[in-house]
Amino acid sequence: MSTVPKAGLRLWFCTDPGEFLAAAGDYLGADPVVSTVVTTIAHRLLSQRTEGIPQSDHSWWLVVSDDSGTVVGAGMRTAPSAPYPPFLLPMPDEAAVALAHALHNRGEEVLAVNGALPAVEVCAAELTRLGGGRVQVTQHTRLHELGELTWPPPAPGNLVVATEDDVALVTQWVAAFMGDADEQAGRPRGASAHEAPDQAEMLRRLHAGRLWLWVDETGNPVHLTGANPPSFGVARVGPVYTPPAQRGRGWASNAVAEVSRRIQAEGARVCLFTDQANPTSNKIYAALGYRPVVDMANLVIVR
Repeated sequence: MSTVPKAGLRLWFCTDPGEFLAAAGDYLGADPVVSTVVTTIAHRLLSQRTEGIPQSDHSWWLVVSDDSGTVVGAGMRTAPSAPYPPFLLPMPDEAAVALAHALHNRGEEVLAVNGALPAVEVCAAELTRLGGGRVQVTQHTRLHELGELTWPPPAPGNLVVATEDDVALVTQWVAAFMGDADEQAGRPRGASAHEAPDQAEMLRRLHAGRLWLWVDETGNPVHLTGANPPSFGVARVGPVYTPPAQRGRGWASNAVAEVSRRIQAEGARVCLFTDQANPTSNKIYAALGYRPVVDMANLVIVR
């Protein structure tokens, strides 16, 4: 762990997700929807650590506090593949600038930054000022939370929990989801540099019962919806994928509605991300009762 003081701010880096959650828990829990990505990954990696699953050597967690000791921001760098983008939660502009200086002084190569606006823009801009290059936006995302669920017109079939027997199918569909999401948003396939699905991770999610298939009236799987386990009382839905030949039949709306209902019935709040460049998915989720919470972005630094 390390501490970097900057003009009334304290940037504390650590490698233990448990220490991070202990230090930033009140801050994260105060707005658990906005912090959903960080908290779900922290809890997942903490669980994996207890199971003996090795963590990435370059991973870190960040807590930003002011001179009174109040936590005012947080972030992480836990992505398993290059360019290992840090993910930032909201923080004061001066904290985002201080983080850029800290990473530069630590000698870390940062060629992408994801997370909440405007923190990611401020941090990326300062990184280019210090190290050169220019910032490009690869994806604008929007985080939504479900209010009162509005049911879509019913579709034939029903939702079933995916099992270990479905691992090949769900792994294939998650991989296809990433490329299709780029195409539907008008980007080349692979433009968003999503990580390829890991079958071991798919098996962990299947064992946890957090992947569902919508099957049609013949029992044929036609759609996949996933969700993270609740963290600080919030569960995040995703991925949501329908193969091209099955689209336009209401599978996605009905599956997401039923998964959302089950999560709310467990006593958790429900959120999900949309790609702002994909009008179809934004329209579907808005019709179900999802409302915007915060805008985020994935940025790359081109040198």
